[in-house]
Amino acid sequence: MQNKMYGLIGLAMKAGKIKAGEFSVEKSIKQGKARVVLVAGDASENTIKKFENSCFHYKIPFFRVGTKEELGKIIGKEMRSSLSIEDEGFGERIIGFMNGGNADVRGE
Repeated sequence: MQNKMYGLIGLAMKAGKIKAGEFSVEKSIKQGKARVVLVAGDASENTIKKFENSCFHYKIPFFRVGTKEELGKIIGKEMRSSLSIEDEGFGERIIGFMNGGNADVRGE
């Protein structure tokens, strides 16, 4: 299941629907473009807390996923501690995976 989610994140990156890195993700959240925010489990406590608070304030789903190395590898870059998904469809699918693996968000 995690591999499917990672594949979906990679596809979103190729489609240009992902922002990566603290500054870009923070900007995405504040501009209201972020649909889901993913933060690496091994990110610093300050980073985790910052995005947790921002996402709570702007009502954006927030998840801790994998490691910095894994997040970077998924999107074809070096280590990244945070990602923002800016597409509604990709965001809903990722939320589905994170909420117990039910990726069918259309209600079918």
